[in-house]
Amino acid sequence: MKFVDEVSIFVKAGDGGNGCMSFRREKFIENGGPNGGDGGDGGHVYMVADENLNTLVDYRYTRRFDAERGSNGGSADCTGRKGEDTVLRVPVGTTIIDAATQDIIGDLTKDGQRIMVAHGGWHGLGNTRFKSSTNRAPRQTTLGKPGESRDLKLELKVLADVGLLGLPNAGKSTFIRSVSAAKPKVADYPFTTLVPNLGVVSVDRYKSFVVADIPGLIEGASDGAGLGIRFLKHLARTRLLLHLVDMAPLDLSDPAEAAETIVSELGKFSPSLAERDRWLVLNKSDQILEEEHEARVKEITDRLEWTGPVYVISAIGKEGTEKLCFDIMKYLEERSLRIAEEPQYAAELAELDRRIEDEARAQLQALDDKRALRRAGVKVAGSEDNDDGFWDEEDDDDGPEIIYVRD
Repeated sequence: MKFVDEVSIFVKAGDGGNGCMSFRREKFIENGGPNGGDGGDGGHVYMVADENLNTLVDYRYTRRFDAERGSNGGSADCTGRKGEDTVLRVPVGTTIIDAATQDIIGDLTKDGQRIMVAHGGWHGLGNTRFKSSTNRAPRQTTLGKPGESRDLKLELKVLADVGLLGLPNAGKSTFIRSVSAAKPKVADYPFTTLVPNLGVVSVDRYKSFVVADIPGLIEGASDGAGLGIRFLKHLARTRLLLHLVDMAPLDLSDPAEAAETIVSELGKFSPSLAERDRWLVLNKSDQILEEEHEARVKEITDRLEWTGPVYVISAIGKEGTEKLCFDIMKYLEERSLRIAEEPQYAAELAELDRRIEDEARAQLQALDDKRALRRAGVKVAGSEDNDDGFWDEEDDDDGPEIIYVRD
């Protein structure tokens, strides 16, 4: 199946059933009075988070969903049947946005979490409702109210504890293969990762965390170049970022310059995301002599003015990966404990999460606007060089199917 993380759909709740106008007519009973029943309420539209789903592909081609209309009322004081609710199942991590106002309706972050996105119409009243001592034969009824309708935008952000950042071929997919059971594609050419991959890393018998690998970023990604920018939003929910740097690039490029490129693009995409805790991981240490490690590490950290944690690993040889995973697990446990004990720290993290969400959405909306103008034949200043880099979901219908891996 194709990995789809953004869709636009239309939902319409059911209309309420109309009230009935009827009078009792039976043998030997004169002037039986009104007995028209009320209509039934219209069905609601709900969205439910389902951990068995990994993509929004079900909503890619079917984009209109209607709940059932309530039945009309009947005679003999019979109330109309309520319309059936429509329940739409989406992956855990889906954000529901009102397309008209850009307001967030809900954020489904737990399995089974349920939210109403369109309210069914209220039922109409039958003429029985209008009888009184002065109105013995009412002929008034009311129509059912129309159900609520909405244009919605669904955004999926994978739920992971740790996110991997880096240029193409930095070794992110190799790292996730070496520390988890996930098997993303690995090859000796750039852009082998086309969609996010998740891997569960088991550190101890009852301790584990989830790592997310996204397509590599390239220079100009914040302006729409490459694929990574379309998936960078998936790192918004992570607790820790691992910045992987190739210590020995095959093209003999400068590792420090490559590291600076990622830091620059990260800051352009979302300055708040750049504030997220980040560790520097220097990969492919097996490709250079051991006595050169210290000099190479110093060169990169000096260029970045880096003061945070630094790890030197070889993902393919699994050298240094075990210590890194144990340190990540320790960090996540200490972070959770601090959140529970320090309300101010928890509030600061919540505010950071909110800013990251807002900045990421604004950046991606700006890119979508540019893409829409490009399709309409309008030239956008500064976008000529990056036209080929836009991720155009409408252009990949005939492309290869992509498997979303979560082992």
